[in-house]
Amino acid sequence: MDVDKIDLNIIRFLQVNARLSNQDLADLVNLSASACHRRVKILESKGIIEKYQAKVNYEKLGLKIEAIVEIKLSQLTDDDHQAFLEQIQGFDEVINAYIITGESNYVLHVATQDLNAFSQFVINKVNKIKGIMNINSKIILQKVIQKGMI
Repeated sequence: MDVDKIDLNIIRFLQVNARLSNQDLADLVNLSASACHRRVKILESKGIIEKYQAKVNYEKLGLKIEAIVEIKLSQLTDDDHQAFLEQIQGFDEVINAYIITGESNYVLHVATQDLNAFSQFVINKVNKIKGIMNINSKIILQKVIQKGMI
């Protein structure tokens, strides 16, 4: 699908505030309400806009520690990969998980109540997953940029 500047602007505004009314969005991108609605529906039908979701303030939920956890498995067979994914799927602390290139195989974005809870997560959950060769954790000190993809 060809995406033009107006479509990109629609996407940008929806990434900032997905609760914009169609009229407000149309005003922001200089379209009529019907033309804007039609474009949003096309972006949704083509899978460019996959879903709308809430942006959560983890700290206000009592999750004061966010961390990036890099994990390297000793082997990466299909069975090892599947077993790892099944285990982390059950960890409430894991917000997002990614397969990556480089030294590690996976990156987890994790949120916990405090440093002790994070430590317990790493020691009692992640460290007990079969086949882990290396765990490298980085505590997020401050979010400096948060924006959508475009």
